Amino acid sequence: MSIDIETAARVAKLARIKVEQDQLPELAHAFNDILGFIEQLNEVDVDGVEPMVSVTPMRLKRREDAVTDGGMQDRILSNAPDAREGFFAVPKVVE
Repeated sequence: MSIDIETAARVAKLARIKVEQDQLPELAHAFNDILGFIEQLNEVDVDGVEPMVSVTPMRLKRREDAVTDGGMQDRILSNAPDAREGFFAVPKVVE
């Protein structure tokens, strides 16, 4: 696939990037270089290769997945203009 100057102008317009007319050939060339690199990546055989989280093998820090109430109900409700029975109170909007 090759990007011409008109396509480069359309991509710039869709991306809301102002590109001067004299810079469009250079932009089209850059797009073609990027697409060429992507084609090279598509040629690599990655069957059987596991995805990596990092380039260095390391175990991620994990916390216990426990459900809590947060323990801050009073602090949170102190910011409310109106709180009743441990909940935010809001005006009725639907009859």
